[in-house]
Amino acid sequence: MVALVALVVIGGATRVMQAGLACPDWPLCYGSLLPGGRFNLQVFLEWFHRLDAFVVGVAMLVLAASSVLARRSLPAWLPLASLASLVLVAVQGGLGALTVTRLLAAPLVTAHLATALTLVVLLSGVHQGLVLAGPAPAPAPALPRWLLPLLALALALVFGQCLLGGSLASTWAAERCLTDGDGCQLLWRHRLVARPAALVVLFLLPASWALPSGQRWLRWAALAAALLVAAQVALGVTTLRLGLTVPAVTIAHQAVAALLVALLGASLGRCLALPPAPAPPVLLHG
Repeated sequence: MVALVALVVIGGATRVMQAGLACPDWPLCYGSLLPGGRFNLQVFLEWFHRLDAFVVGVAMLVLAASSVLARRSLPAWLPLASLASLVLVAVQGGLGALTVTRLLAAPLVTAHLATALTLVVLLSGVHQGLVLAGPAPAPAPALPRWLLPLLALALALVFGQCLLGGSLASTWAAERCLTDGDGCQLLWRHRLVARPAALVVLFLLPASWALPSGQRWLRWAALAAALLVAAQVALGVTTLRLGLTVPAVTIAHQAVAALLVALLGASLGRCLALPPAPAPPVLLHG
């Protein structure tokens, strides 16, 4: 998970630093595994992004192979989830290659981001499922039925907001809007969707106090999500006020978004792994 979230963040840093084509060929960089004397900050970012992607790909291959071989002693859903993650990594690699060969075409860059975030959600949920499927899991109280759709809504809104941000980055719409007033509609949509996304995630915090007392993890996750949203809003406002001239602030904005997606994915996975509350009995009058 660490390497995967780092992959998303480094990918954002590569875009911010205009390093997406720093290595003009693929999968090598200037025809070699290690470009040597050609190293500068931009080349290093693109090269390290590919290296991290390779590490993630190998990890997913090992996970898929081991889960299939040991499927009799593992939860039934794990081999399928592992194979799905391996397919996503393969798609991600293909999209990464196309972004270079097609000179950073905006739809491909956005699709590349969408696949990466989907993989973050899947693996975050898998991790929580494995935690709860341990050798001797402690009995957990049932969850209220409204929690699952609330978490799904929060994740969908944040995911969509991330894709809008990716579209902004891949088309340079924010920069064009701030300099010559072009592309402002996409920036306006990004800011518009940010409001319901932030409100729904923030609502998770007071809603978490209605959970059973044994669900401390979900309560802490709701608090962490609220703090991440507050940081994300502050970073977004600061990024625009600085005119996107400070790369560190823009990269931090993207990093917080990736962490928020991972946290919501983990919360949703944990919710799916726990039993729902029983439906209230139906009283028959005769």
